[in-house]
Amino acid sequence: MPRAKGGPKTRRRHKKTMKLAKGFVGGRRKTYRQARETVERGLTYAYRDRKQRKRDFRSLWIVRINAAARANGMSYSRLVTGLRTAGVEVDRKMLAVLAVDDPQAFGEIAALARAHVGAPAAP
Repeated sequence: MPRAKGGPKTRRRHKKTMKLAKGFVGGRRKTYRQARETVERGLTYAYRDRKQRKRDFRSLWIVRINAAARANGMSYSRLVTGLRTAGVEVDRKMLAVLAVDDPQAFGEIAALARAHVGAPAAP
C-alpha cells in the first residue's frame, strides 16, 4: 500500500503559511520551512504585543499626566489621589488628552485635585 502524504491538504496549509510570509526577504519568503518558522515567530510576537500595547499606552498616558501635573505644581500621585478623594472619575487616557490638547482645562482639574488632597477619602 502506498504511503499517503495528504496532497491537497498539505498544499493548502503550505499556501496559507506562504501567503502570511509575503513581504519577507530571501528564503524566509520562498522556502516553506523558513517561512513557517518566521511566520510562527511573528504571530507569537503579534499575540504578545497586543497585550503589551495596552501597557505601553498606559505608561505613556501616565508620563504625559505627570508632566502636566508638575507644570501645575503637583506630582502625579498627589493629582490622582486628589481626584479620587474629589470623586472625579476621569480615566488616565482622557486626562492625558486634556494634558496635551487643553492645558487650561487640565489646570482646572489639577486645582480641584489640589483642593482635595488633604481631605479624607470619599466612600
